[in-house]
Amino acid sequence: MYDPLVHPFPDKSQPDPDSYWLKVSGAAAPDDDGPVAGDAEVDVAIIGGGYTGLSAALALARDHGIKATVLEARSSAWGCSGRNGSFARISGGRVPWSQLVKTYGPDVARAYFQELRQGLDTVRALIADGGIACDKQPDGVYKVATFGTHADALRREEALYNGVLGYPARYIGASGLRGIHEGSESHGALYLPDGFSLNPLELARGLHRMARDHGARIHTNSPVTRWISDGGANRLVTPTGTIRARRVIVATNGYTSSRLHPSLAARVLPVHSQIIVTAPMSAAQVEASLPSGKCMFDTRELLFYYRRLPDNRMLFGGRSAISGNDAAAPRHRQYLYDAMVRKFPALAGIDVEHWWGGWVAVSRNSLPYCYRVPGANDVFTAGGYAGSGVSFSIHLGTKLAMLAAGRPFETSATFLTREPERYPFASFIRLGQWMAYRWLHAKDAREARRAG
Repeated sequence: MYDPLVHPFPDKSQPDPDSYWLKVSGAAAPDDDGPVAGDAEVDVAIIGGGYTGLSAALALARDHGIKATVLEARSSAWGCSGRNGSFARISGGRVPWSQLVKTYGPDVARAYFQELRQGLDTVRALIADGGIACDKQPDGVYKVATFGTHADALRREEALYNGVLGYPARYIGASGLRGIHEGSESHGALYLPDGFSLNPLELARGLHRMARDHGARIHTNSPVTRWISDGGANRLVTPTGTIRARRVIVATNGYTSSRLHPSLAARVLPVHSQIIVTAPMSAAQVEASLPSGKCMFDTRELLFYYRRLPDNRMLFGGRSAISGNDAAAPRHRQYLYDAMVRKFPALAGIDVEHWWGGWVAVSRNSLPYCYRVPGANDVFTAGGYAGSGVSFSIHLGTKLAMLAAGRPFETSATFLTREPERYPFASFIRLGQWMAYRWLHAKDAREARRAG
């Protein structure tokens, strides 16, 4: 499969994912403008047709009167925007709030939290304003203690949410989860009242339609094969034509090839996340696993995320594969299946009907970013959502639109607007990831032994 550290771009030979979302939504994508035909000059070009790029295109046209041109290597939302686990939450990056407060201070943490809340509000408004039929579910998110030893940490996190961030998170003991989350790994949970699940592919398709309705052009099957700086402008070469753009937004996140632009290389680690979706559960299996249909994720070092779908299937996701070449190995499917059955023994023997994966982006500080690229010709980029970007990617798309329109992105969450540091020894980055996974698996195994 496409691997951003190996391949220059995803081409037509890359298959569509075997995703549940593609099954229920159908292969018929919204109308687009086809591949680039010949040469053209534009004000703003956007590389990447996922949440960030589509949101930027919509905001540029709707709020700033600029009709951008989107260059998507495959089809709109072909990457993680159409493949993800479907949780729109107050989230972004993978730094615990306690660590963020310690590193940056409570004022910066509160400012970041407000940016994240605005991100979720942005998604709510877009779904309502655009009439996007994306199967939005009722709000509610549970962070579930995998082991009893994790319960105290969730209580401390509850205090931090309420006392520092001013947000009404609520700890629920193990007995309070009955009828919500059953199974053998249910030792209490932190309940977050804001956040919902949806069909992520339909959300992206809705953004696509809205952007085009406002005048944006979206060229599919138009990978940027070469980027030439040309006297204050950017020449973006595609297989069927060249776009000369005064300003460029890079919105490729975890699908950013290391060869796209030298200033962007080694700024993120592409991490592969995989999902399985089961056959429909019986009524007894539902009651013994997830009677609630809310968003769920656990407290493992290498966490799992999961939900009961509206048609009573189980969606279950996590990290396993390191490289694209290895991602299709059956052991990764089995790893997710075994984890699901360990968590919900009643699901032993249930069939898996879909298994797919995609690339999320982790920056070196594990936090998102949105900035003007130093030393480049009016180039702007955002990303680093670390698998928690359904809402925040759309929010930062609106901020990229501001930057491309000549307006500043002003925020007291100061780390957001800084260029992320490069990963050192980029040639060995996958080896480092493998070692990190071994260490995190060992920590989880140690917790399991302590729990008996």
